[in-house]
Amino acid sequence: MAWFELDKQAVLISARVADKQHALELAAEQFSHCYGLDKQAVLACLLERETLGSTGFGRRVAIPHGKIDGIDRSVAVLLRLGKAIDFGAIDNLPVDLVIALISPVATGAVHLQALAHISRLTRDEKTLAKIKGTDDPGTVYALVTAELDRDAA
Repeated sequence: MAWFELDKQAVLISARVADKQHALELAAEQFSHCYGLDKQAVLACLLERETLGSTGFGRRVAIPHGKIDGIDRSVAVLLRLGKAIDFGAIDNLPVDLVIALISPVATGAVHLQALAHISRLTRDEKTLAKIKGTDDPGTVYALVTAELDRDAA
């Protein structure tokens, strides 16, 4: 079982955003477009989580996340930014990779497992270099889903 779903259309390469707010807005748009989620509800959820502390966890990666009603599985959006932005990350480095996660309200452990998987995925130097080193969204999608399948086995 994969910890979360990543739609092929939910992978954006060279996404143009001016700041953290814009990155979260773009992620909410992608959640709406790819999974049919309410854009405003997703944005409010992501912004609320950011008020607790930045989800920029270091190494130029941010994992904004939250839980909303009305979905039955965890879903993700991957934004590789064209230009790094300040995300208030713990290591003070600007962020150029955003992997956002939305889960159902009733999934405690599954949400945490999905976050842990994304964290492991982005801490692996080789995988992170591959994600950041290709301009093909299909290749990024294949990399991430292959890692999902490997982790689930």
